[in-house]
Amino acid sequence: MTALTTVVSSLIAGLWKLPYVKIMNIWGRPRALAVGVASYTLGLVITAGCNSVQAYCAAQVFWYVGYLSVDFSITVFVADTTKLKNRGFFIAFVASPWLVTTWIYGYAVQSILDGMGWRWGFGIFSIVIPLVCAPLIALLYLNERKAYKQGFIQPNPSRGTFAQTAYHYAKDFDVIGLFLLATGLALFLLTFNIYTYQADLWRSPLIICFFIFGGLLIIAFVVWEAKFAPVTFIPWDLLKNRTVIFTYTMAFALYIGWYIWNNYFYSLLIVVFNQSVPHATYIANIYTMGACFISLVYGLCLRYYGHLKWYSLFWGVPLTMLGVGLMIIFRQPDVDVGYVAMCMVFISFGGGVLVISEQTTLMAVSKQQDFPALLAVESLIINIGGAVGSTIASAMWQGIFPVRLLQNLPASAQGDFAEIYGDLTVQSSYPMGSPTRDAINLSYGQTQRYMLITATCIYSLCLFSVALWQDVDVKNMKQRTFGLL
Repeated sequence: MTALTTVVSSLIAGLWKLPYVKIMNIWGRPRALAVGVASYTLGLVITAGCNSVQAYCAAQVFWYVGYLSVDFSITVFVADTTKLKNRGFFIAFVASPWLVTTWIYGYAVQSILDGMGWRWGFGIFSIVIPLVCAPLIALLYLNERKAYKQGFIQPNPSRGTFAQTAYHYAKDFDVIGLFLLATGLALFLLTFNIYTYQADLWRSPLIICFFIFGGLLIIAFVVWEAKFAPVTFIPWDLLKNRTVIFTYTMAFALYIGWYIWNNYFYSLLIVVFNQSVPHATYIANIYTMGACFISLVYGLCLRYYGHLKWYSLFWGVPLTMLGVGLMIIFRQPDVDVGYVAMCMVFISFGGGVLVISEQTTLMAVSKQQDFPALLAVESLIINIGGAVGSTIASAMWQGIFPVRLLQNLPASAQGDFAEIYGDLTVQSSYPMGSPTRDAINLSYGQTQRYMLITATCIYSLCLFSVALWQDVDVKNMKQRTFGLL
C-alpha cells in the first residue's frame, strides 16, 4: 500500500499549491506560511497517534501538504529577495542542511526507537516544527505591517456577508476545477495501484468504474477550464513561453522516471545486496548528498557563467541517464553493490543540476510577480509526475514480480509464496546462497530490469525538452527584487 499512499498524498499536495499561491497573495506571506506549518504539525500529530492504514494515509496527506507549503514559501522568499544570478545558489543553500542531517538522523531514530518509541519520535517534531518556523512567520508579519503602514500594500476590501465572501473565494480559488482534477486523477491513477487486490483484476467492476469515471472527470476538468471557469485554476496566460512549457515537460519526465526506478530501491538493497538497514539507508541517501553538494557548486557556476541551458543539456540530463542506464546492468544478483553506489553518484550529480535549473529557468523567463504562479504549476506537474511514476512502478511491481517469483521459487518454497511476496523481512530471512533466496533475488533483478529500462526511456524526454529551452544568461539578466541578497 506504500505506492498507493504516495499517489494520494502527492496528488493532493501538488494540487494544493495553486490555491496556496492565492492564499499568499490574498492573506499574505506570513498567514500562508502559518497555514502550512499548521498542516505539517497536524500530519505529525496524526502519525503519532495512528493505528490504521487509513489514519496513516490521512496523516501523510496533511504532512505532505504542510511540508510542501513550507518549502514553497521559502522558495518564494528566495525568489523575492535575491538577484537572479545568485538565485540558484540560494535555492541550493536552503537544501544544504541535508549534508549534515543525512548522516545523523539514523542514530537519532534508533535512539528514539530504543527509548521513548516511534510515537514520541513524531510527537517531538510536532513540537519542534512550529517552534522552528515561528521566527520566520514573525519576521514576515512584522515586515508586512511595515509595508501596510508605508502604503505599499492595500487592505483587502470587504466581500460582504459570510455567504458572499465564501462564494467569492470559492470562485477565485476555482473550487470546481480543483475538485474535478483531484478526483479524476485520483480515480484514474488508483486503478493501477489497487487492481491486484480485486478478485477479477482488470475485469473488476470497481476498477472499470474508477478507470472510466476518472478519465471522464479529467476531460470534464479540461472542458470546465476552457469554457466555463470564471477564474481558471491554472494561469494559462503565463504558459505561452517555449522555455516554460518545456521546463514543465522536463520536470514531468524527470519525476516520472525517478519514482519508477527509486520506489523499490531500498527493498532491493536489503534483499538482493544483503545490506544492513544503516548501510541501505546510506546508499539510498547518496542522491541527497550528491545533489545537495553539486547544486551548491552549480549555483556558484551560474553566478559567473549564467547559461544554464548548456549545464543541463551536456551535464545534468546525460549523467542522470547514464546512472539509470548503467543500473540496468548493475542492479542484478551477484553484482558488487559498489557499482550501484557509483550509479547513484552519477544520478545525484545530474539530478542536482536539473532541480536547480527547473526553478531558475522559470524565474529567468518570467516577470517577478509571476514567480509564485509558475512555481506552483511546476510543483503541481512534479507531484502529478511523481504520482504517475509511483503508479507505473506499483503496476509493474505487482504485475511482474509475483509472476517471476512464482516461476523461480523451488518446489519446497512454493507453499510460502504469499508470505514471501508480501513481507520484506521474510524475503531477507533466507540465507544468501540458498535456493529460495537465489530465486527471490533473481525475481528482483528481472523486475528491476524492466523498471530501469522504462525509466531510461522516459528520461530521453528530458534531453529533448532541455534542447528546446531558450539560451538565457542569468548572470547578466536584471530583475527587480525585494531584498539585497
